[in-house]
Amino acid sequence: MFRRISILLATPLLILVASGCSEPSDLTVGEDSVLIDVRTPQEYAMGHLEGAQLLDLNSGEFEATLPQLSPDAEYLVYCRSGNRSAQAMKMMEDAGFTDVTNLGSVEEAAEATEIPIV
Repeated sequence: MFRRISILLATPLLILVASGCSEPSDLTVGEDSVLIDVRTPQEYAMGHLEGAQLLDLNSGEFEATLPQLSPDAEYLVYCRSGNRSAQAMKMMEDAGFTDVTNLGSVEEAAEATEIPIV
């Protein structure tokens, strides 16, 4: 009984989390695509996508760097679960960025982009 209730309660949450990630079905990573990892330096050191730029969302580094980024470039953003990358994507869109994709977690990002975790 408890298991059934847990599943019923968890299902809407899973749907909300999944809908917050705009994982593309036909993602193409171009030479000019910018990979941004918004996790902490400690998380980044444990493994990140090859070539990803670390801009820690929680420390304020991401927000401080945002004005220096080109709003016309293609950005692929990821974190540990997709939550911080969704926040970063919203901040970028609010700042006028037009091509931002939330890749979700580092594992999901590696799968979607076919870029190895190093």
